[in-house]
Amino acid sequence: MIDRPCNIGLFGIGLNTYWPQFAGLKERLEGYLGEVEAKIKEVNPCVINAGLVDSADRAFETGDHFRREGVDLIFLYVTTYALSSTVLPVIQRAKVPVVILNLSPEAAIDYTAFNAMNDRTKMTGEWLAYCPACPVPEIANVFNRCGIPFHQVTGMLNNDEGAWKEVMEWVMAAAVAKKLFNNRLGCMGHYYSGMLDIYTDLTKVYAHFGGHIELLEVEELATLRKSVVAGAVTGRLALFAESFDIQPDCSTEALYQAAVTSVALDKLVEIHKLGSMAYYYKGTGNEENEEAISSIILGTSLLTANGVPVAGEYEIKNAIAMKIMDSFNAGGSFTEYYAMDFNDDVVLMGHDGPGHIAIAEGKTKVRPLQVYHGKVGKGVSVEMSVRNGPVTLLGITETANGKLMLLLAEGESVPGPILQIGNTNSRYKFPIGARGFVNNWNSYGPAHHCAVGTGHISAKIRKLGALLKMEVVQVC
Repeated sequence: MIDRPCNIGLFGIGLNTYWPQFAGLKERLEGYLGEVEAKIKEVNPCVINAGLVDSADRAFETGDHFRREGVDLIFLYVTTYALSSTVLPVIQRAKVPVVILNLSPEAAIDYTAFNAMNDRTKMTGEWLAYCPACPVPEIANVFNRCGIPFHQVTGMLNNDEGAWKEVMEWVMAAAVAKKLFNNRLGCMGHYYSGMLDIYTDLTKVYAHFGGHIELLEVEELATLRKSVVAGAVTGRLALFAESFDIQPDCSTEALYQAAVTSVALDKLVEIHKLGSMAYYYKGTGNEENEEAISSIILGTSLLTANGVPVAGEYEIKNAIAMKIMDSFNAGGSFTEYYAMDFNDDVVLMGHDGPGHIAIAEGKTKVRPLQVYHGKVGKGVSVEMSVRNGPVTLLGITETANGKLMLLLAEGESVPGPILQIGNTNSRYKFPIGARGFVNNWNSYGPAHHCAVGTGHISAKIRKLGALLKMEVVQVC
């Protein structure tokens, strides 16, 4: 079941002229429509079923109904032949993406039984129950000429795992699009100076994903740290012990400061209702600010594992990529590739700072670092590998024409030696090999960060891109 469901509009189509001609046909098609509704409700309980639309008047009424109900996606179930004039007003008035369901009630007509029927009228009624494919070209033609993007699922109403997998991917993609549209992204601090590939126009982010961006000061986190009480720190230290494999050389003081910051971070998220976050702070000698940032990694890792992904280096685009992956229940850990192992044909990927500990292979270690390379301060950090098995990489890339695109790759997290330096570290194999992956990925001019999640979910992300009207490129 989707944790935050969207409003799915559903309607079937038919021709009102048929109902008095073919007894039982309308009721039969309504039954099929009910089956579609029930299947969708298995994962998304909010389905607005408008029934069979069989006239222009019903089409206008249905479009207005969907608009009032605030539907996020419409499934047009083609049950039999219908006029395109009974479809177009629905979509024009609702103004949301539409997926055409061309689903036959069975794999094939029973030709022998059909041809043995001795009533031509009944034969025609039976035929009409099996011809959802008939009006789809007409509908597609009209949608194209009216500038309405559409998507299709073709298959069977029952016993068709592939078709229903596609339907559910559309439902999940719509739910993620809605979550992004309502997401509040906190941006604390400023960009990492000179890291030009991650700079982006915040209004462009609104244009592609919606939501709200809250610009935050490090001073607010530092101030919240002062109000953290001893009992909350004790509780957070207990949560650290439960969630992490804390190494014996971690100092009590560093863990204490991390616990204070973690509690303050939770309060910051609560105050601003954040669903994701990006941060970076260079530091100019303000001790309170530097202490807040240098002790942030354990708290941000807990947030990332609990539905509020946090990206370091003020990587706003990647915070969104992480949110997308997490919203698909795939995780979404901040990563970049930093080395290649040509002996094993793997790419080594990871990053300092927060990791998505919910998708770690084993328990995430906490190690002390005497210096955060390229950043202010020292303290405790996390070391983890992404769970072995299939993975998907997602990067959000700004193109030369000023738009954002989704860049995808599927591979596998594989066991093997990693660098034990207190960072996230994983080894990835790709079906096109390490060289092929790096060359193909780089050819699209990506930002050097991306999000990695478990499972192969590129089909879902491609559907999300279609709903957001964004270019999607999959390199492997």
